[in-house]
Amino acid sequence: MLQVKNISYSVPTADGGKKQILSGVDIDFADGEQAVITGHNGSGKTTLAKIIMGIITPDSGSIVLDGEDITALSVSERASRGIAFAFQQPVKFKGIKVGELLEVAHGGEPTRGELCECLSAVGLCAADYIDRELSGELSGGELKRIEIAMTLLRKCKVAVFDEPEAGIDIWSFDRLVGTFGALKGDKRITVLVSHQERIMQGADKLVLLNGGRVEKIGAPSDMLRSIHAEKFCRKLGG
Repeated sequence: MLQVKNISYSVPTADGGKKQILSGVDIDFADGEQAVITGHNGSGKTTLAKIIMGIITPDSGSIVLDGEDITALSVSERASRGIAFAFQQPVKFKGIKVGELLEVAHGGEPTRGELCECLSAVGLCAADYIDRELSGELSGGELKRIEIAMTLLRKCKVAVFDEPEAGIDIWSFDRLVGTFGALKGDKRITVLVSHQERIMQGADKLVLLNGGRVEKIGAPSDMLRSIHAEKFCRKLGG
């Protein structure tokens, strides 16, 4: 189980004050659960994802994995505990082939078939990519899909994806939705930061952040009906 306990985080402002980004956030993620964190821009979604990974240190609160408080652990220490993170803007690597990078992510000796299957899952033809170098010739969308493939290959307890749909074309997005659907039922916890309704619909749980606080947590079907109803009411109100 992954537990986010009373997490708060703020950043300094130009006038010497503080801007509150997250305030008293409490969320439990069960083993095998797929959860989507959503909300308006600036609601704190990406900040929360980075706090889970250890990229950002919260002002207060704790992150607990399987009963262990990991709040003070570094990114590498959390990675060794089984937490993986896919950035909204992929990290770029040079001088290494796609297949070699995937092998490093796997941590073992994957077969070529396993590597090909993983690339296919994110909408990339393995024959075209597995032996290509990670150079400037690859688009942002291609790098994004390769990073997602790396995260999928890792034998992790928790996989965090920050807006996995960003920069991905509609055909690859369809494949990606299917890939996340196929992940449901395994033992890993999957946390996705997303605005995409199709990704939300496939999750076990939807977390709505508003103004840095958890506004609602519930089943996607119920939550989406409520969100649509609120939007409709706002339109009627002018």
